[in-house]
Amino acid sequence: MAGVVDMITSPQLETAIDTALEQKPAGVVIDFTDVEFLASAGMGVLVAAHDKAGPEVAISVVADGPATSRPLKLVGIADIVAMYPNLDEALAARDT
Repeated sequence: MAGVVDMITSPQLETAIDTALEQKPAGVVIDFTDVEFLASAGMGVLVAAHDKAGPEVAISVVADGPATSRPLKLVGIADIVAMYPNLDEALAARDT
């Protein structure tokens, strides 16, 4: 995703995650590197994705900075999904 993840754009995020989960992956990495604003609707999508994925699918989020990682940490989402400062680290962690 890029730009703003809010109540207007969060359905697109949800669709993308649902499509990925249909493939029965071991993990899904959600890259917010280019997200400038993450609203509560976007955070709700992450919680729902975590719930849908279940314990067998690792949900990871690439988020760094005040627009993304800070709100995820403040509301506790960082406690239920793995967070990484960049895509390389997220992918490397997935492969271990």
